[in-house]
Amino acid sequence: MILSGWFLWFILFWVVVLISLMGIGGFFMFRKFLKALPKKDGKSDLDWQNFYLDKTIHLWSEDAKELLGELTSPVPELFRQVAKEKIAGKIGELALEEHANSISHDLIIRGYIQATPKRDHKFLRKKLNQMEIDITPYEHLFE
Repeated sequence: MILSGWFLWFILFWVVVLISLMGIGGFFMFRKFLKALPKKDGKSDLDWQNFYLDKTIHLWSEDAKELLGELTSPVPELFRQVAKEKIAGKIGELALEEHANSISHDLIIRGYIQATPKRDHKFLRKKLNQMEIDITPYEHLFE
């Protein structure tokens, strides 16, 4: 049986689409796998993130949660929860280092800047300006 005509192109199209989708999915799964690998201290990045979240969960007020939700609103819905957890982990780390009694707006903004990749700082600046938050005290964190 020899494939020819439109059916051949249909099969080739789906082969390319499926290989592309599997490659994209594999890329994201591999990134998640790398984050789950233990570091020199025996804990992975995800373990530390969960540790900081568990230790500081009682410090979060409703106002702080709303601010974090507002700051992460530009993140696509599919990735928003993961972004919130990563940022909240960084904020928790800062809160533990500083022995904070509660999560303040200053801690949230500093943690958000530090947890955000440099390539996204332009969008972060835009969001902070929209929210009318003065970023001059945080300029050193953008570098």
